[in-house]
Amino acid sequence: MKTRKALAKRFKITKSGKALRRVGGQNHYRAKKSGNAIRHKRKTAGLPKFLVKKLKKAGLK
Repeated sequence: MKTRKALAKRFKITKSGKALRRVGGQNHYRAKKSGNAIRHKRKTAGLPKFLVKKLKKAGLK
């Protein structure tokens, strides 16, 4: 089965099976956000297990 490339660009599956995604709201309208909020958005966020199952079904490894 082919991998869905749109999802492969946005998500990463770790060795332990967790899924990582980029936190939204980093591209513009950043001047009104606090430095603390901007700093926290630099980190990657996890996904719930039910969405991880869907990603694996879509061909992500």
